[in-house]
Amino acid sequence: MAEAFDNRNSGFILTLVLFILAGFVEAQSGYLPQEEVNALGEIADQLGKKDWNLSVNSCNQNNSNFFKWNATNLPEGSKYNNSVLCNCSNPIGICHIQSMFLKGQDLDGILPPSIAKLPHIKQIDFTRNYLHGTIPREWATTKLESLAVTVNRLSGPIPEYLGNISTLTNVSLDNNMFTGSIPPELGRLVNLKSLHLDANYLNGHLPLELNNLINLQDIRLSNNNFTGNLPDFQMWKNLNKIDIQAGGFEGPLPSSFSLISNLTDLLISNLNGGASEFPQLERMVQLKNLVLRSCNISGEIPKYLSQLTKLQRIDLSFNKLEGELQTDLSGLESLRILYLTNNSLTGKIPEWIKSKGPKGEHNNCLGSPSCSKDLYAVHINCGGNQVTIGNRTFEADEDLSGQAKYYYLQGHWGYSSTGFFYKIDESLSLYTAKNNSILRMNDSELYTSARLSPLSLTYYGRCLANGNYTVTLHFAEIVFRDNSSYQSLGRRVFDIYVQDELRLKDYDIEHEAHGVDKAVKPKIKAVVMDKTLQVRFVYSGKGTTAVPVRGTYGPLISAISMESDNPPQDSSASHRKQKIIISVSVVVLGLFLLFTSLGIAWWQGYIGNRILKEEVLRGLDLQTGVFTFQQIKAATDNFAAANKIGEGGFGSVYKGVLLDGTIIAVKQLSSKSNQGSREFVNEIGMISGLGHPNLVRLHGCCTEHKQLLLVYEFMENNSLARALFDDNYICLLDWACNLKENGNLMELIDPRLGSEYNIEEAIRMIKVALLCTNTTPALRPTMSCVVSMLSGDISI
Repeated sequence: MAEAFDNRNSGFILTLVLFILAGFVEAQSGYLPQEEVNALGEIADQLGKKDWNLSVNSCNQNNSNFFKWNATNLPEGSKYNNSVLCNCSNPIGICHIQSMFLKGQDLDGILPPSIAKLPHIKQIDFTRNYLHGTIPREWATTKLESLAVTVNRLSGPIPEYLGNISTLTNVSLDNNMFTGSIPPELGRLVNLKSLHLDANYLNGHLPLELNNLINLQDIRLSNNNFTGNLPDFQMWKNLNKIDIQAGGFEGPLPSSFSLISNLTDLLISNLNGGASEFPQLERMVQLKNLVLRSCNISGEIPKYLSQLTKLQRIDLSFNKLEGELQTDLSGLESLRILYLTNNSLTGKIPEWIKSKGPKGEHNNCLGSPSCSKDLYAVHINCGGNQVTIGNRTFEADEDLSGQAKYYYLQGHWGYSSTGFFYKIDESLSLYTAKNNSILRMNDSELYTSARLSPLSLTYYGRCLANGNYTVTLHFAEIVFRDNSSYQSLGRRVFDIYVQDELRLKDYDIEHEAHGVDKAVKPKIKAVVMDKTLQVRFVYSGKGTTAVPVRGTYGPLISAISMESDNPPQDSSASHRKQKIIISVSVVVLGLFLLFTSLGIAWWQGYIGNRILKEEVLRGLDLQTGVFTFQQIKAATDNFAAANKIGEGGFGSVYKGVLLDGTIIAVKQLSSKSNQGSREFVNEIGMISGLGHPNLVRLHGCCTEHKQLLLVYEFMENNSLARALFDDNYICLLDWACNLKENGNLMELIDPRLGSEYNIEEAIRMIKVALLCTNTTPALRPTMSCVVSMLSGDISI
């Protein structure tokens, strides 16, 4: 009996060990139901996602505590996310899709209705893609808790059935193109903690039903077209963040602010309507960021601000605050930024501001300029180095700036910058922009850089003679892109003031220039009466704020010209005589150099016996870009062997990547061959004039450093040969050659054409194609011969 007990005990222990081992194995992986795998295939099709391995039906545990399906290792801090997380808590090893994070992938499909076929899905984050359409009705049956589709091109009204997903706690629909009013049905989302609807085209009044969202902690309604007064916040006592900048609302500021004690961020700006008193904020002891800009606030700055010891940033700009700054904020140890721009404050600047040094905008610090002589023109290359265009020299403006800055150069011009980029690392230099793309406009040197500002940017021309002036503003949007990417979805909107007068409202560079990387130069008339001309660019809270990255907004300016309409005329006879002498001398010297160069060229055999590349290329009127040799060297990694993708009759072909991510193919023609030069001319002259969608696009060329380089659009199939042959170089072409030898070329013609074609032209085209695919490059016809043969000018 004891032996039987021992056997039973051993069996129990063995079963227990096997169960524990089985549990350990299940903890490392589990399997998805086939229904969910099928749903993932449908979701991939609807999103336009190509990289999922749909043969995988297991969820594996990675280095973290999460189970992932189709796991992808990403670099730390990457904005790209490709995670599908599983819940594998089921003891029998069955997993279910619980979360889907597909961020920064430029997916160009729609929000997938098949998400509803994942019954356990709780989180969706499709931030920074290129998705269109709207929120599918099928999602109303899910139990989603978090929905984020920030930065896409979703449009139409916010669907009322979104209010049926009562489990939602976080909704982020910001930086899209939604229109219409907020549906009252959203008031049914009683568990909602975060609601982000900023940077859309929403309008109308806020529905009263939103008062039911008593658990709301974070609400963002900025950059919309709402009407009516600000919402009454008394029902949202749990709020810790309010962001309603340029939402379209009217003042005054509500008194219900006094009931909210948990706020850390209060950001309100650009209120329409009547004046407001400074709100009662004494209870907001957790407040860190206070922005009440352009809210028509009158009266004095309250003393209780000194008791809000956690304040880091205060922006009370563009209000009607008055009196002396008596509130002592020296005890606010965390305070780093204080903006009081454009108010009616008087008196001396308090010592605590000078000693503590929180950054603030100047007040009447420009003063009257002391000038030795009058100037009649000022030209500034904003954010860039010195550039000469024609007879105008644009002075360098390379200061890195900062959150608040006043800068002047040599007394005749200066600028001031105000504001901080909210939610951005302050150590980053975000106040100048550099363009890494190819610019194809005139005077492109002016547009390779620009100065940015998160709030207000003012340029001053000083020591200018009084009179009438023309201000030319040089703009080009060099931050956003125009490809099929979320980086093309940005909207930059700001106002332009000249001499403190609003001249251009809601100015949108990309809209005015009809695209990015294109110059637009509005001209504005101005009158100078005190030797100073002032141009101010002001961000009024409109436009996107998170494209391509969060903190991208505010004014951008490339260059400024201030020119008198009546410059002085120099009528000195001696000056005219001097100009004539200089002109004649230049002409004589030029002729001497010309004939000397021709003699040297003749002596070295370049005239009569050789065709110079410059002569060959002369006269071409092309719509292509011109690349520098340095750009192409950088793109191809100095023509690395690893980037070599082919060899032709006239040179090698390399794959390259431009700084903006464009993939190119660079054809390096032989610089020692006249035949190579002629081929260079033929390819540019013919291909640049063609616009057929089936022809490879010619981006541009380069002739520096005795090089002949053509820059083409990169084609994934590499060459015509790969399309015609398999790996053994047989198949289609061999079949065609056999048909030619047997006199049966007509078999190459698609029978579906019937009789609707010219037999003679078809045979001629086939023969030319066979010549062009000759395995010996020297026997292939040139492009000019091909055109002549196809047109029947020469025989084949």
